[in-house]
Amino acid sequence: MDLQILPDTEAVAQKAAQIITALAQERARLTKKFLFAVSGGSTPWKILRQLADTTALPWEAIELFQVDERIAPAGDTQRNLTWIKKNLLDPSALTAQQVHAMPVEQADLESAADAYAQQLTELCGTPPKLDLIHLGLGGDGHTASLFPGDPACKSRTPIAVTGEYQGLRRMTMT
Repeated sequence: MDLQILPDTEAVAQKAAQIITALAQERARLTKKFLFAVSGGSTPWKILRQLADTTALPWEAIELFQVDERIAPAGDTQRNLTWIKKNLLDPSALTAQQVHAMPVEQADLESAADAYAQQLTELCGTPPKLDLIHLGLGGDGHTASLFPGDPACKSRTPIAVTGEYQGLRRMTMT
């Protein structure tokens, strides 16, 4: 393992964007696709912004998925998709068809989670295999939206809906 200690989140974002770009180029060359999932948080948004400014990315090969999403209205600033659009989709050559948003606005969240799992299977195989999944780590030790003690942590499905955490339920990869 190559451990690197960087001075701040800007340096982390820049280094992460370099690593992601290199992997995307390799996967696009080998498979014509780069299957990439991102989580939320302030550092990922900086990484996405760095990626948006990168001309070396094989934009046509990227399929972007969400690791997790809050159950909130479209455009809500608590939604990860809002920040994905602002920091990557809007300023880059990525198209809306390449961004596979979790369907958290549907009334039946369990069916919506199943539909997203099906979409993952169709695009990423059975079981779904992505080229890169960016995960953050919350202050309480959670990753994705898998919170200590939540039943979603025991789910056997690729996508689950959580209980309420900090006022909102979420949809998450498991």
